[in-house]
Amino acid sequence: MDKVSSDCPYPGCFFCVMKEGNPSKRRASILKFFRELPSLDDDGQVLPISSLWNTAMAHPNDQEFIDLGIFKCMAALIWKGLKNRRWLAHDQNIYIPYYAAHIIGSYTMNMEEFAASVVHAGVIPPLVELLRGRLTWVEQRVAVRALGHLATYSSTFPALASHGEILELSIQLAMSSLEIVYSHFYQYVDRRLSYHCDLLTRGMGGVEMESRKVEEWASQLQCWSLQLINCFAFKPEFLSTICKPEFLIKLPGMWGGLVNENSPAGIGLLRTICHHKLGRAPVASCTGIFEALCNIARSSDDWQYMAIDCLLWLLQDPSTCHKVIDKAVPALVDLAEISALGDHKKLGDTIVSVLQECIQSQGNGHNSLSNGTKEQIEELLNSRQRLKWEKSMPKEDLHIKQAAALVVKLEGNSLFSSGNISGAASKYSEALAFYLMRSKKERVVLYSNRAQCYLLLQQPLFAISDATCALCLHNPLNRHAKSLWRRAQAYDMLGLAKESLLDAFYLSLVTNKKVGLRPSCTLPSFYEPLLIPILFINECSQSNDPDLSLRQNKVPDYAERLVKKQMRAAWLFREAAIKHGGVHCEGDAGDIYGRETDDSEWETASESDIGNDGRDEMGDDDDDDSEWKIEDERKDKYDKPSIKECRGQVVLMWRVIPQSNLPNL
Repeated sequence: MDKVSSDCPYPGCFFCVMKEGNPSKRRASILKFFRELPSLDDDGQVLPISSLWNTAMAHPNDQEFIDLGIFKCMAALIWKGLKNRRWLAHDQNIYIPYYAAHIIGSYTMNMEEFAASVVHAGVIPPLVELLRGRLTWVEQRVAVRALGHLATYSSTFPALASHGEILELSIQLAMSSLEIVYSHFYQYVDRRLSYHCDLLTRGMGGVEMESRKVEEWASQLQCWSLQLINCFAFKPEFLSTICKPEFLIKLPGMWGGLVNENSPAGIGLLRTICHHKLGRAPVASCTGIFEALCNIARSSDDWQYMAIDCLLWLLQDPSTCHKVIDKAVPALVDLAEISALGDHKKLGDTIVSVLQECIQSQGNGHNSLSNGTKEQIEELLNSRQRLKWEKSMPKEDLHIKQAAALVVKLEGNSLFSSGNISGAASKYSEALAFYLMRSKKERVVLYSNRAQCYLLLQQPLFAISDATCALCLHNPLNRHAKSLWRRAQAYDMLGLAKESLLDAFYLSLVTNKKVGLRPSCTLPSFYEPLLIPILFINECSQSNDPDLSLRQNKVPDYAERLVKKQMRAAWLFREAAIKHGGVHCEGDAGDIYGRETDDSEWETASESDIGNDGRDEMGDDDDDDSEWKIEDERKDKYDKPSIKECRGQVVLMWRVIPQSNLPNL
């Protein structure tokens, strides 16, 4: 059995205490250590605190230290750091408040009884002072984490809510956290506090590693602030404080990125707000929020279903329906053929039912619909009725309809090839009217083809609508490669970087069949999880391994370029960098990371395949809709591009349509 070391020069040394073999003596010694530690001014105090931090992280459900007074000790140490700046600056004591708050947060992550002990130990007031920013953003991060854990338990939430400033401080922190981290750490490499750097990288990296890791921490600071606010949002009495227009309008833009893919962030809070009647009214009054909800609902965002829930609840509420229906209906009609989304079974049927109720309520005089909105809903309802009729039609009639649809589709392809884009779009619309509703694969192709036409006609909203319809019909959901690519371009034309980025990234995964990669890569950089899979897949395409070297595994260069472009546009610190001079104008985003090797203008679908390798854009959907086909020879000749403006985005369009952009056959 281990004995206390006789060589240790420090009486009551924590590490010696932990080696005590007698359980009762060990317990008494630890209790004494926790009581005396806050009053000591010896050097080396950070060592036992960091050891306690490691223990809390590794064994957050272990009750031993909880019963012996660790929370009172940690609270006293935080107060000491706040009140005694001379002690804080001595030795390595600057680390102690951070570790103390982190220990509190780790022990309250899973156990409600531990959280109750925290409240009784008087820990909330010093955590609130850290949340207020009395030290630095690093301590704010662990303080909001610990307070967020306390807020999740029904037994400890009232104690938290009694501190009225917590909610206000959390809202301010959610809105300003990225700017705080950028201006206090990221912007000035030579002025970074050394203890911040040490905490970020554990001494294992230089400036580049610090810059990557700080993006993850900044995202956590914002997401954990939103999580804390979300706990308050479940209580109606706090909604008036939360639902301020200046805060609500920013929520759709607050997302965890891929470093915090498990956090619903801003859209999660919006969903909680919209779940209550008191929250729906202010959301419906903010036009910008509602447009963002429609964009998230028609995107590859993992939290797409949350945006759909918000739209449905707003439509079902008579007090908000009339404010939002004209903007909600186009998005929901596009999503009406979703079979299931996550745990939401028969989501499309739910959407149709809600829209049908809107028509019925108009008949009762409760809502006023515009003619266009009414026509969209009626067309959707007619399509559902058409599906029932088709089940009772004779097989001969069904075959005739299918044959007629195919003829019209081929006419559309011919018009597209000859450059008559408008005519092709009309033919695809006509073919959609002929095809059976249950012919989902054929309808996916037609919607995707028509989306391509709308892209070339510079009508990105229509392209987004058709690409979304195709993605909802496709099995699996949201994984039709061509439609992802076309919607990514359409969102790019509208300047919606995040939506374009997610579609382009999922495209890079859909097109790869041999390498099993998931989008939820937890790497330290906000943007690197997107780039790594693409570079990895492309590296595999050059491998000697026959299973990895197939050209079909190669992500197209133009898809990779779009991902890189949108990574810069959706960079976590972009707004802060623009505000503080890190980016001088919208066109200087690349300066943040240094110049790209490819500085050419971005290409749209009409020229995206014009590369040195002569790669086709997409293959035949009917053969295999997830592989990239290769053309050995390029027969088309191209004119020089002309420049057109599309909502502030410079878009290059080719006068002659490349062969690889021909529609799906």
